Amino acid sequence: MSSSDIFIGETIGTAILILLGGGVCAAVTLKASKARNAGWLAIAFGWGFAVMTAVYISGPLSGAHLNPAVTVALAITNSDWSDVPVYFAGQMLGAMIGATLVWVAYYGQFHAHLTDKEIVGGPGAQATKVKAVEAQETGAGPVLGIFSTGPEIRHAVQNLLTEIVGTIVLILAVLTQGLNDKGNGLGVLGGLITALVVVAIGLSLGGPTGYAINPARDLGPRIVHALLPLPNKGGSDWGYAWVPVVGPLIGGAIAAGIYNVAFA
Repeated sequence: MSSSDIFIGETIGTAILILLGGGVCAAVTLKASKARNAGWLAIAFGWGFAVMTAVYISGPLSGAHLNPAVTVALAITNSDWSDVPVYFAGQMLGAMIGATLVWVAYYGQFHAHLTDKEIVGGPGAQATKVKAVEAQETGAGPVLGIFSTGPEIRHAVQNLLTEIVGTIVLILAVLTQGLNDKGNGLGVLGGLITALVVVAIGLSLGGPTGYAINPARDLGPRIVHALLPLPNKGGSDWGYAWVPVVGPLIGGAIAAGIYNVAFA
């Protein structure tokens, strides 16, 4: 694969991943959405299908890493770091494009949601104002969850360990079941297996932190949230932003080590 193929494939694939994954979060979260309050099952399966779609679209070009943790794990197992910067660049750009497209697709819903006093507080909001103030105090605005993850209980060590454990499961599944014949990315059957594993992680391990398990998936959209002209959007919770970046990278490296010792 050429550097241009890798960059284009990862950009397109990660954009699709975030468009569909962030899209299901928007559909469930935003007040004027037909899927409002569809629940965690919808989010878990939505993200799984997002992974599957993105892998099948980008796989022929880049091997569909779509995740810096996958890229790091494959670099460790293959002892080849030459293309890592290209993968990272495509993944970050794609994640930001995908997050922007979620805003475009739900533009009216974002405006309606973020100007609703029951959501953002203000005069006449009564008891709901307390909820809005609490959200702002933690640094997370009322729609940040559409773009990036956040913990239910804010404890840095636990949150970091949760992301590490979830990523280890994901990467071990990719390395043992998901790779194509060349071993440089996800194959056709591997894309489906990985998608189902993402659903499993979401259902089983997603509750504490929202299961980023992908640094680009969290950081790129968080940057977009900070830049977009969203009314009353609140903070982007930069104090937590390191956890869904560092945790998955550590998890990917550990999973690669386990694979090299136990399977290679």
